Amino acid sequence: MHRFRLKLSSLSSTNPLRNSKNQLLPLILPRFLSSTTSNPDSPPSRTSHPTTNRFLSRSGYPYFDNSYRKSRAFSSNSRALGVNGRCISSEAGRECIEYDVLIIGAGPAGLSAAIRLKQLCKEKNTDLSVCVVEKGAEVGGHIISGNVFEPLALDELLPHWRQEQAPIEIPASSDKFWFLTKDRAISLPSPFDNKGNYVISLSQLVRWLGGKAEELGIEIYPGFSASEVLYDASDKVVGIATKDMGISKDGSKKETFQPGVDIKGRVTLFAEGCRGSLSEKIIKKYKLREEVNAQHQTYALGIKEVWEIAESKHNPGEVIHTLGWPLDPKTYGGSFLYHMNDRQVALGLVVALNYKNPFLNPYEEFQKLKHHPAIKRILEGGTVLQYGARTLNEGGFQSIPYPVFPGGAIIGCSAGFLNVPKIKGTHTAMKSGMLAAEAAFGALHEGSNMNTYWDNLRASWVWKELYAARNYRPAFEYGLIPGLAVSAMEHYVLKGKVPFTLKHGKADHEATDLARKWKPIEYPKPDGVLSFDVPTSLYRSNTNHDHDQPSHLRLRDPKIPEKVNLPEYAAPESRYCPARVYEYVEDEEGKPKLQINAQNCLHCKACDIKDPKQNIEWTVPEGGGGPAYSVM
Repeated sequence: MHRFRLKLSSLSSTNPLRNSKNQLLPLILPRFLSSTTSNPDSPPSRTSHPTTNRFLSRSGYPYFDNSYRKSRAFSSNSRALGVNGRCISSEAGRECIEYDVLIIGAGPAGLSAAIRLKQLCKEKNTDLSVCVVEKGAEVGGHIISGNVFEPLALDELLPHWRQEQAPIEIPASSDKFWFLTKDRAISLPSPFDNKGNYVISLSQLVRWLGGKAEELGIEIYPGFSASEVLYDASDKVVGIATKDMGISKDGSKKETFQPGVDIKGRVTLFAEGCRGSLSEKIIKKYKLREEVNAQHQTYALGIKEVWEIAESKHNPGEVIHTLGWPLDPKTYGGSFLYHMNDRQVALGLVVALNYKNPFLNPYEEFQKLKHHPAIKRILEGGTVLQYGARTLNEGGFQSIPYPVFPGGAIIGCSAGFLNVPKIKGTHTAMKSGMLAAEAAFGALHEGSNMNTYWDNLRASWVWKELYAARNYRPAFEYGLIPGLAVSAMEHYVLKGKVPFTLKHGKADHEATDLARKWKPIEYPKPDGVLSFDVPTSLYRSNTNHDHDQPSHLRLRDPKIPEKVNLPEYAAPESRYCPARVYEYVEDEEGKPKLQINAQNCLHCKACDIKDPKQNIEWTVPEGGGGPAYSVM
């Protein structure tokens, strides 16, 4: 039986979407399926929509078997084609594709799950169709992290990665830990042990993993936003629907309109990253936190730049972490500076989102950091290559929900496996994806069920590692000095074996104080050399969205910004957002009104987390929108 095959490759740096992201990816299936009414002996046109280049083979044409088209007859309202052994159907103008396993998100967890599934297929001499849907225009384009990479999970997944040109080249050579005052960097004993770890760009590693996945026959669909969870009559998850494209701001259909696609899986794995929009809906719908008495998740916002510095200042593999300034003693957070390859350094500031002062601006705190004498001397004379921001989970062991639901599971940072004292979550995310893949394979091929994912997770090194680190983050609820004392006792003396587990404080949005309790913070103006304004930084993130589409940042109550946030909290959304998405402008009557600049959005999810009244809902924009990271 001939097959209709789609080759979706986003791994090339020459992908046209990087330079033409306003021309968003049209839905491929209606285009290809409509060609069944044309002359079957004619090759597909090479002059169609420019973004369809991503679906072209090396010869310039889509992988398409004309003889299969001629062998089937299609009615006007229902078609079926084989896609790597799966089915495409069309009902009421909306396409539906079915796979054995559907994975939402082409990050470390999602790609590790996909690769492990295909490895098991090879080991057991069977075949399962696997699809990965990714909202970014390219695999790796939305990936941002520190990152000092611990290769434990990768060693298990791809043992020969060192011989396969993985972008993991710079071993961590030294660990430094500084306590910063305004003018000094005081060296402290380093609690980190990065021997055997590597300083990397996670976006580059994810691109490499994407290539490995494609080599195994996994179908990766970049540029497709999963906007809705699909359920069957018994309330079981059966897949997702991608977002319609070509809808204007007023809700009308543009000439470029393409309906979304229903993509179904016998098992669906959600790997959307921290605060995944669909993952959060599933956690709430099935009460997965309540299932295991998990606490609420806590978060931090990480802001990062990659600089190119002078050769004389570059020390490949040097790892620096800091606590203290510029943050106040009651705000948990710290900075990192990692020396990468090619004279590049990754500099970042992480600010816990349970901070109290509504006038605190994480972006401006990051700009201040770069003027500290110990940081300034490294950056001076250098050039910023890229900017980005993303929230990260900090709840740890206490906040892990039951990750299995009817029809699938939640993996990676969508569930929250970050090890806070290590400041690492890639290796745990990858392992969770591998364990979920093994459970999915067992459920589909061997008659077991997805609950084995939970059992195997608790028996794995991930669980042991997170349990030992469980009290580190909540200890800082009492301030910097008490937090350091408790965490030092845990790390050096008790080694995570205390007979109690500390609880987290208030949820991050509840922690924000009323503005009358604080004084406004006057931040220095950027100098354009070390510190920069938001528009300049946004330009370096390559962020772009089609302006003429409904805002993906939704207000549950449009009156709350002007009636609550502005008068009571002094408009905190204008400060916690690192992309100036939210700003207050005067309306026709001269009254302040919230303006949402959704096109600036970095997809960091801070607004979804920190808004005092939980009034902002982050949803996916049209596929392909957002940042385009390459070295983050």
